Amino acid sequence: MTMTTPRAHATGVPGYSETWPSEPETAGRARKLVKTVLHTWNIDGEVVDDAVLITSELVTNSIVHSKCRLLRLSVTRPRRDLVQISVTDKSRTEPEHRDAGPEEESGRGLMLVRALAGNLGVELRSFGKTVTAELEVPCRRASSTVVGPTGGK
Repeated sequence: MTMTTPRAHATGVPGYSETWPSEPETAGRARKLVKTVLHTWNIDGEVVDDAVLITSELVTNSIVHSKCRLLRLSVTRPRRDLVQISVTDKSRTEPEHRDAGPEEESGRGLMLVRALAGNLGVELRSFGKTVTAELEVPCRRASSTVVGPTGGK
């Protein structure tokens, strides 16, 4: 399969999105896309780690439970202090929170997402659903040193 370059949104809020086949390898592609986008926006640290984990869980849920052929990942920044990670598929079945037992190896994904995300929502659409998690981005203090295009001050 040929890897394509993620498409930036032409208008509106900053964002990137990509449509991929609903297969296990897609979770890795999605994690790389989110990490790259956040670094492009100069976001690092714990926010990146949380965003990568949230992405992995949302994409994996779509792959395992939707039984759809494709899914779409979108990463947007509607405000300077907020990142949204969305996964869209053609299933209208909403993700279910369940209480996994201590011996179970799966079933904790949405619990993790809810713990990390400031908001988790599901939007049912005529063609399927979009699951969106929001992460707050701590504002950095502006540096007093401004570096110009040649590396000087």
